[in-house]
Amino acid sequence: MTRYIDGALFAVLAVLWGFSFPAISIGLEYLPPLLFAAARYDIAAVLLLTAAVVRVEKWRPTARNDLLAVAGGGVFLIAGNGLLFLGQQTVPSGVAAILQGLVPIITALWAIPLLGERLSPLGAVGAAIGFLGVGLVIQPDPANLLAGDTASKLLIVGQVCSVALGGVLIQRAGPTLEQLPLVGWSMLVGGLVLHAVSLAVGEFPSTDVIGPVSMGALLYLGVFATAIAFMIYFRVLAEHGAFEAALIGYLVPIVATVASVVLLGEEIGILTVAGFGLVAVGFALLKRRAIADAVGFSTGVGSP
Repeated sequence: MTRYIDGALFAVLAVLWGFSFPAISIGLEYLPPLLFAAARYDIAAVLLLTAAVVRVEKWRPTARNDLLAVAGGGVFLIAGNGLLFLGQQTVPSGVAAILQGLVPIITALWAIPLLGERLSPLGAVGAAIGFLGVGLVIQPDPANLLAGDTASKLLIVGQVCSVALGGVLIQRAGPTLEQLPLVGWSMLVGGLVLHAVSLAVGEFPSTDVIGPVSMGALLYLGVFATAIAFMIYFRVLAEHGAFEAALIGYLVPIVATVASVVLLGEEIGILTVAGFGLVAVGFALLKRRAIADAVGFSTGVGSP
């Protein structure tokens, strides 16, 4: 029975995160992007920290390593997602979700200088294939790299790099704080950073943007796609480990693409689909040892 429950939670998490991308696109029709992102994490931070107070004995970060983890997670892992909201003003939600498949590849690259990890020749090939896949998704014009929505897609690549860096900085800090309060405090810090940047660029929403559609998108993102989704993610992570939890990231783009086509009438080109396939192949080469361990085979000695 537990096996079926975990499978159902895996599917629910993929759906919650997958639908977050069209929800962002819908909300951006009414709300300024950075303020929209900040409000999302405001809601999630309140809910997660409330849960942490109830469920966790040590819920306040006091040790230096915990504070560093909260700072790194807040500024890069959370506030960095403001770039996603900026990019999705013109980039289809399905394409934005597909670009998230680059996160584990960028994470492995950040881990080389920051965690002292090594990249084997085959792992380097995997990373190169992943970047080739991203090139197919972005499809830049060599004569004008800012033509069309290329600049917006590059903003989302920047978001991917920021999120990956945030995850590595948290790992480098070695926090002893439990994940629930750690993520809650990081979201609070990230939300405050986004509010500050939103004010600095002059985002001042008018009251006419507040309506059932905009508030529905915001509440879905803050409550379901962030607070509840992270609670489920903690369960999957605790039961199955980081590798299997990371595989959710390759189901999310499929859900997001189907949802964006059905709900928003978006179109996803064949090159974009091919690019996603290459990113998945790159991930498989980069994480081949983890995949082999998961299915009971050995890849021999060497770094991923």
